[in-house]
Amino acid sequence: MAEKHYRRPEVEEITGLSRTTIYAMMSRGEFPRPVRMTRKAVAWPESAIAEWLSSREAA
Repeated sequence: MAEKHYRRPEVEEITGLSRTTIYAMMSRGEFPRPVRMTRKAVAWPESAIAEWLSSREAA
């Protein structure tokens, strides 16, 4: 079964982070990078977001 992928608005809702914060954290290596879905679209794998959330809870 294929893994679910989240687009940016869904990632913002799930994580509670703003677009600016997500991209700033990505540039610092503190947030997972999205994968390219099409030439113009990117999305984050559900597993990457879940792993990031679980690491935040432990911190």
